[in-house]
Amino acid sequence: MKYLFSLLFILGLMSCTTSQVSKYSAIEYQVGPCFGFCPTYKITIDSNRNAILEAEHFNFSEGGSKDDLNKPREGTFKANLSTEDYKKLVDATDAANIKTLNESYIDKRIMDASKVNLRVTFADGTKRDIAMSAGEKPKTLTDLTTLIDEIKQNQKWVKVK
Repeated sequence: MKYLFSLLFILGLMSCTTSQVSKYSAIEYQVGPCFGFCPTYKITIDSNRNAILEAEHFNFSEGGSKDDLNKPREGTFKANLSTEDYKKLVDATDAANIKTLNESYIDKRIMDASKVNLRVTFADGTKRDIAMSAGEKPKTLTDLTTLIDEIKQNQKWVKVK
């Protein structure tokens, strides 16, 4: 009986964890080009912690030159986020309270910065898109986008295309 109770308790904990983590079916973050050597990429992370990076330019090298823009795109890569990184991502997304944010944080006075799009797909299938550029935006949103960039940097990417 003691073992049965322990098993049921552990299963109960696992189901709570699963429902908490799966509130987002996907988080997509796309960074466009700037008038310099900004990384240009799209990263998509699903609820199973699978990440796909579609790297265009300046993602895996320091510096750069205009000649790099004539080179082929860097490729498509995959990785699997650690449970810890995914939990940080979910927590930061929760803290940003995506559904309450504006659809756009584009500052039209800043012309040379990358345009960024964040799309959060919720478990119920609804989506929320937020367009951004340099300029003011809520700190929780900046924290989320900074975390996504850090996650992109610390993965062991495997090239698939």
